[in-house]
Amino acid sequence: MNAWYYGNLLTIQTTLTALLLALSIQIPMRMGVFAFTGVGAFGIAGYSTTILVADHGLGAIPAIIVSAIAAGLICLLWALLVYRLNGLYLAMSTFAFTLIVSVVAVNGGTVTGGPSGRYGVITPFGMGALVTISSIGLVVAALTERGRMGRRIDAVRDDPQLATSLGVSVRRYRLWGFAASGLFGGTAGAMQVLIRTTITPTDIGFHLIVLALTIVVIGGLGSWTGALLGAIVFTWLPQLLTSASEWRDLIYGGVILIAAVVAPGGVHGVVTGWLRGRQRRRRAASGAALPAKIEATEDLGEQMAQARQ
Repeated sequence: MNAWYYGNLLTIQTTLTALLLALSIQIPMRMGVFAFTGVGAFGIAGYSTTILVADHGLGAIPAIIVSAIAAGLICLLWALLVYRLNGLYLAMSTFAFTLIVSVVAVNGGTVTGGPSGRYGVITPFGMGALVTISSIGLVVAALTERGRMGRRIDAVRDDPQLATSLGVSVRRYRLWGFAASGLFGGTAGAMQVLIRTTITPTDIGFHLIVLALTIVVIGGLGSWTGALLGAIVFTWLPQLLTSASEWRDLIYGGVILIAAVVAPGGVHGVVTGWLRGRQRRRRAASGAALPAKIEATEDLGEQMAQARQ
């Protein structure tokens, strides 16, 4: 067990950071905001953590907190700038945001390390801290799906006019969606740097958007469990396909295509659909059995009455 754990430690750590990155896209989507600012925040927090730790000697946890908050605030400011955009135009603006972060990283000189990036970001940061921070993020995401907040978020996504008529500020919730995207993406980027001890401009860009979006779509858009399942599948699947050598990319793409066609609701949608179908069958079976029980009870009552006579 220990051999397996240490042999796959990096993959386990990457699964947790990929989960937070996926949540940085899923949470705004649940509010009706198609935005990729979380990927840009991933890069912002990654570089700021590098600077705080390597250049100023700050500890891991304070560096993560400062970097994540800074990334969240920057994403919120970007949201105020592009708030009037909708749909594809909003998505393109946030894609541009990620490209801007990448360009700044390439041309940042000694601060960002230029095209070569920064190396040697070494500070104590163990698996316990990584699991704790990821678990906190997962709990926060789960809480946004429950109770009054969950109903309001669903209303903001499904019917903004109805939400406004009920006194729910659509603008405020969507701006908070951008801020949450920055916080989750920034936390993922900060932890990724501390795990790998390095960051380069190639770590940020279109491929990271594709990865996060694929995790969310295949895992399931509607719940944090979808992001968790998607992160597990798409972090471990390439690891399992290493023996396929040159066929790995083809198999990987085929799995994505089949999952998108067969299960448009994602893995989470398949599981919840199966559970609901099972519950319906149980209810139908119990409903069919009830008249039979009533009839048997009536027959027994008649037999007892005849015996008394």
